[in-house]
Amino acid sequence: QVQLVESGGGLVQAGGSLRLSCAASERRFSRYDMGWFRQAPGKEREFVAAIDWSGFVTKYAESLKGRFTISRDNAKNTVYLQMNSLKPEDTGVYYCARDQVVLRGGVPPWTPSDYNDWGQGTQVTVSS
Repeated sequence: QVQLVESGGGLVQAGGSLRLSCAASERRFSRYDMGWFRQAPGKEREFVAAIDWSGFVTKYAESLKGRFTISRDNAKNTVYLQMNSLKPEDTGVYYCARDQVVLRGGVPPWTPSDYNDWGQGTQVTVSS
């Protein structure tokens, strides 16, 4: 089972930026789509962004397009989430996850049930 370790969270003022990283423990990382999700206190986990195994196809939550960018470096077994123009409503725990399908193809999935390996999460707090 792969281990996913998120980092890069923290406290930032509204309008600031953060870059989250998620490092995977195995080489097969490059064969799986990867996703980022977040969960605010008292709310359900929600989709943020996903990237296919090749790095060429991405998908974003509509409300986050233009502010967040997902990318990956398969040589480093790492996926990133660049977050700009942060707002207080972006506060939450951010999780990365690995798709359960190898070399899925097409648009990466955006529902939590499509992912079967999750990191422990990293806290992002945006102050107003």
